[in-house]
Amino acid sequence: MRTDARTEDLLRQLAPQVLGTLVRRHGQFDACEDAVQEALLAAAVQWSEQGAPDEPRSWLLTVASRRLIDAWRSESARQRREETAAALELTSPAESSDRDDTLALLFMCCHPSLSVPSQLALTLRAVGGLTTAEIAHAFLVPETTMAQRISRAKQSMKATGLPIEVPPPTERADRLGVVLHVLYLVFNEGYATSSGPALQRAGLTTEALRLARLLHQLMPGEAEVAGLLALLLLTDARRRARTEADGSLVPLAEQRRDLWDAAQIEEGVALISRTLGTAPVGPYQLQAAIAAVHDEAPSAAETDWQQILALYGVLERIEPGPVVTLNRAVAVAMVDGPRAGLALLGTLDTDDRMTHNHRLDAVRAHLLELAGDLPAAREAYLRAARMTASLPEQRYLALRGAQLG
Repeated sequence: MRTDARTEDLLRQLAPQVLGTLVRRHGQFDACEDAVQEALLAAAVQWSEQGAPDEPRSWLLTVASRRLIDAWRSESARQRREETAAALELTSPAESSDRDDTLALLFMCCHPSLSVPSQLALTLRAVGGLTTAEIAHAFLVPETTMAQRISRAKQSMKATGLPIEVPPPTERADRLGVVLHVLYLVFNEGYATSSGPALQRAGLTTEALRLARLLHQLMPGEAEVAGLLALLLLTDARRRARTEADGSLVPLAEQRRDLWDAAQIEEGVALISRTLGTAPVGPYQLQAAIAAVHDEAPSAAETDWQQILALYGVLERIEPGPVVTLNRAVAVAMVDGPRAGLALLGTLDTDDRMTHNHRLDAVRAHLLELAGDLPAAREAYLRAARMTASLPEQRYLALRGAQLG
């Protein structure tokens, strides 16, 4: 049985909403998550054969609630559990099926009683619906390490019995950085899928954008919230142009800009233009400004790389990291020449976080090709192709390497 893409997207969108409702009613995050996972499996089987029901969220909530009742009845404290179950059966899931607790679930998973790595890992599982492998890829760590991190986070959540609620304004700042990071990572996994046959997963990008909008409505005065929303809008605007009809990858410089979503670009540019200068600049504002420079350029050749390089310079000062350096190397190459970009790229060769990341060799191959070193570029393209688990990226990189042979 294979679930179609539309059903997968619907289940991914509804899962955190159903989980949030169950946790708000009954606590016990771990048990509720197990119940939701069983309901999702049942839905994947039944909906693939019969189609989705008229009220898919209510359906999932009902099934997950029944799974929760069954689990409680099987435990040793039968009488107390069955009393709770009886009360649950008297409460119709449809009563609150229209309430969306996803944002509250997001803040709960980012509670300061958990370590920041645990907050991120748990939220990406519960709210983003990412697999352990996908989360590990996002953080450049082994899958086993991430599995242990998620397990510890669940145990801490169970022990502390954290409430599911959007915290009052005075407490939001302690969690906001992790909340923004989670939405950013969920969006990125949807925009450039780390593994599998598809380059993009629209369900993930759509959900990240939806939650970013909700967060902006909740905290309209937060510059970094506005910056993140602008960044997601400006990046997602290019989605239709990123693949050919057969699903093959189209790099930014070769994309048809008439396929870019002009309305999203206009909204994103307006948002970041209103935000910059109103508060201390943060990484999401800077990334949104970079995306705006790309999106407003009439063509790849007319891109203002000087401005992009200056923005990356500021970004690297306030939030240094290997991915920022990788992107800045491209900007350096476009301004000062490919050899200058390659020299900066070389500083990442000893960074353990980039050891298994195909993007380092992919960027190196591109810059070597620009520098005219075609044999070295070919080898770098082929190395990058062997390292990525994304089939569209594999095909693209292998083809670029073969064309230089």
